[in-house]
Amino acid sequence: MQAAYITISIIIMIASILLTLVVLVQNSQGGGLAANFASGNSTFGVRQTADFLEKTTWVLVAIVLVLSVVATFVIPGKHAASDNIKSQIEQTLPTQGAQPELPSGVIPAEEVTPEATQE
Repeated sequence: MQAAYITISIIIMIASILLTLVVLVQNSQGGGLAANFASGNSTFGVRQTADFLEKTTWVLVAIVLVLSVVATFVIPGKHAASDNIKSQIEQTLPTQGAQPELPSGVIPAEEVTPEATQE
């Protein structure tokens, strides 16, 4: 399970780096990599480059999103930690009929006498 989590994490990092590079190549005013292909007759022209970069951006965003959700389900040790917390809570709960321990110096109510209150 831990190997799957590490693999998914590495793929997320690679996809994030690629997504960053693809977004930096784009230019919102039509420049960027698409501006280098000025001729309208080329097979891989300005419009095709912009379409390719936009599709690549969306695919990488989807990959990062899906893998992030999948990674939350394969986190190693998640079930062991929740079982450990449950056992700790059960150990701290008092058993039925047990008297709680009072801090030192506190007199229980049934032991209070009029002489003790006059002091």
